[in-house]
Amino acid sequence: DTIGNIQQAINDAYNPDRGRDYEDSRDDGWQREVSDDRRRQYDDRRRQFEDRRRQLDERQRQLDQERQQLEDEERRMEDEYGR
Repeated sequence: DTIGNIQQAINDAYNPDRGRDYEDSRDDGWQREVSDDRRRQYDDRRRQFEDRRRQLDERQRQLDQERQQLEDEERRMEDEYGR
């Protein structure tokens, strides 16, 4: 790693414009890494929302089923008492 740094310093001294390209590419890599992290965070949050939505859909399905059972029981009671 030290040798690489020395070689880079020598290259920068002889080719100052190329050194800037090297820094730009390092900045691009860092920005890509940050962008990747944000993408992963977004994907994780999106999955959490989808999971929550599925849970709510399942709960709603159960509530609808219970409501139907209640209405059926009420109808049977009304029939039983002749109303």
